[in-house]
Amino acid sequence: MKRISLFLIALAACIAVSAADRAAQIREKLFARDQSSVIVVAHRGDWRYAPENSVAAIEHSIQMGVDVVEIDLQLTKDSVLILMHDEKLDRTTSGKGKIAEWTLDSIRSLTLRNGCGIRTKHKVPTLEEALLAAKGKVMLNLDKADRYFDLVMPLLQKTGTTGQIIMKGSKPPHEVQQFYGKYLKDVIYMPIVNLDKEDAAKQIDNFVKTINPVAFELLFVADSNPLPKQLKTQLKGKALIWYNTLWDTMAGGHDDDKSLEDIDGGYGYLIDTLGCRIIQTDRAELLLNYLKQRKLHD
Repeated sequence: MKRISLFLIALAACIAVSAADRAAQIREKLFARDQSSVIVVAHRGDWRYAPENSVAAIEHSIQMGVDVVEIDLQLTKDSVLILMHDEKLDRTTSGKGKIAEWTLDSIRSLTLRNGCGIRTKHKVPTLEEALLAAKGKVMLNLDKADRYFDLVMPLLQKTGTTGQIIMKGSKPPHEVQQFYGKYLKDVIYMPIVNLDKEDAAKQIDNFVKTINPVAFELLFVADSNPLPKQLKTQLKGKALIWYNTLWDTMAGGHDDDKSLEDIDGGYGYLIDTLGCRIIQTDRAELLLNYLKQRKLHD
């Protein structure tokens, strides 16, 4: 009995260490430009389980096994960073009005609404609370965060989560270097490139030569654009390819809805035909199950 108890304690310790190291393992995959598996990004957390941008949505995403959770930032009247997509409270909380006109204490009195608009018991979290919930367990993509980077960075340093952060944007390379400066060695920056623009290929080439990003988020409306297929070969070994499957015009029609009716024509097309190795989705469970069947996710 004693031996069994000691074994169970040791096993629990190993699981805890593994969970704590998971964010570092995902970061390592990104820097290695690892093509052997597909990284799953949960859009605003698992909002089908709990309200979007809630701690519960982040925690459930971690339990499901996603690799990155995308969250959105807004700033309160008293300069506290909170998680919320909209500039107003109306859609996602029991309150109304602009976030910039509410203090944190006032926002704390509200509750979050779920995807059906129904009030829940969940509260609006601060960025610091979200960082602590994710610490060591998952990477975080901070959306809308470049507006507040001077406030974000001290929180990352305070919570010890600097190495877990992905920032994205459409700024040209020189502005990225100027804006993020010395933090580029810690915070991962991924350029967003619209492949339907005339200078898209040139943008990608400039980024590869200057800041050598670990990945690009790419956008295109339809398969008539030849560039997505070309980039599969062009970027292999240089940068991973990220596509959003939230709606059709972000990934040439190969989105979550397409995947519900024809998963190989949706997620499968992005992976096999376009070389995509990072997918941001509103249906993380569907994608994870598909990837596990194909042995493309741990």
